Amino acid sequence: MDTRTLGRTGREVSIVGLGTWQLGADWGDVEHAEAMAVLDTAVDGGVTFFDTADVYGDGRSEQLIGEYLRGRPDLDIFVATKMGRRAEQDPVHFTLDNFRRWTDRSRANLGVATLDLVQLHCPPASVFSDDAVYEALDLLVQEGVMAAYGVSVETVDQALTAIARPHVASVQIIVNAFRLKPLDEVLPAARESGVGVIARVPLASGLLSGRYTTSSTFAPDDHRTYNRSGEAFDVGETFSGVDFETGVAAAQEFAAAVPDGVRPAQAAIAWILAQDGITAAIPGARNVAQARSNGEAAAVTLPEDFNSTVHDIYDRRLREAIHPRW
Repeated sequence: MDTRTLGRTGREVSIVGLGTWQLGADWGDVEHAEAMAVLDTAVDGGVTFFDTADVYGDGRSEQLIGEYLRGRPDLDIFVATKMGRRAEQDPVHFTLDNFRRWTDRSRANLGVATLDLVQLHCPPASVFSDDAVYEALDLLVQEGVMAAYGVSVETVDQALTAIARPHVASVQIIVNAFRLKPLDEVLPAARESGVGVIARVPLASGLLSGRYTTSSTFAPDDHRTYNRSGEAFDVGETFSGVDFETGVAAAQEFAAAVPDGVRPAQAAIAWILAQDGITAAIPGARNVAQARSNGEAAAVTLPEDFNSTVHDIYDRRLREAIHPRW
């Protein structure tokens, strides 16, 4: 699998990574053995980049990754984690003391002395402009607690604010065929500044797999059931903020445009990877088949007119509701 440099980390990562929210929580139950098999399948497919967070399953995702990597000391896997969601989302909590507490817990979960990359996990907007926050992060880099830091954001404005900071290594943002706004400003700004861009929610919570109908249902503990209106966290994290019925219709049109021999989910990932400025996409996987299919997307080449089709679907069906919000 091809690799790209992850911004100011200077590290090479696979262009398809593995998002591990699914292995922690909020997507229905994933048994331990299945989680280990997902990690193994991703690695066998060339993935060298795992993305996690300290709140995924209250640390379960980090712990699974740590256990897996201890059993595979031969691997060189870049692990990005996140912090900041273990406290009430008030800027007052984003302090050096809390950063130490949160990163110490992640280091213990992952079994490492130095974290490869720590990302602020979609904090309140004012945090991105707080000098003290970046001073604290710089200190933790100097102390060897983390090798680099980045941010995970909800909005384009948050991304642009972070990119302007000299030591932010990467920005993680929702980019997919149903969320095009980052293409306008974030990707050009990141390219110019040498900041990596990690595309999360690449399949719009599964919508872009083309498997769902308006009658599809999800488990009670799946965020696609309990967060459709943003009851638990930003609604943009669930189906990319797209109304489910609207999203199903758009996904069916997307799937119809996918070339023969390519799965819609693979086309969705390949389209992201073709955008200038994207470092990696991090689809999640709840089973081995999904992990294998995601990795294979790295080798997919799309027709020249596919990008125009994506923009046309977005402009007709989604832009009015999605573009102004994030």
